Amino acid sequence: MRVTIDRFEGDYAIVVLDDMTKVNLHRILVPKAAKEGDLLQIKVDQKATKEQQQQVAELMEDVWGE
Repeated sequence: MRVTIDRFEGDYAIVVLDDMTKVNLHRILVPKAAKEGDLLQIKVDQKATKEQQQQVAELMEDVWGE
């Protein structure tokens, strides 16, 4: 999904979705160098998700022996 930064208001970046819907995105989630008019890409990182799930499973095994 791509979003366009319309403007910044306080702690939020107002972004525009492909269907022209405007959404408030907390500024902490926006790269510091981003500016009005920039496109941001939001995507799921399947590889990192699987790695994190494996790490959590290993921690659970260590803690609870399951």
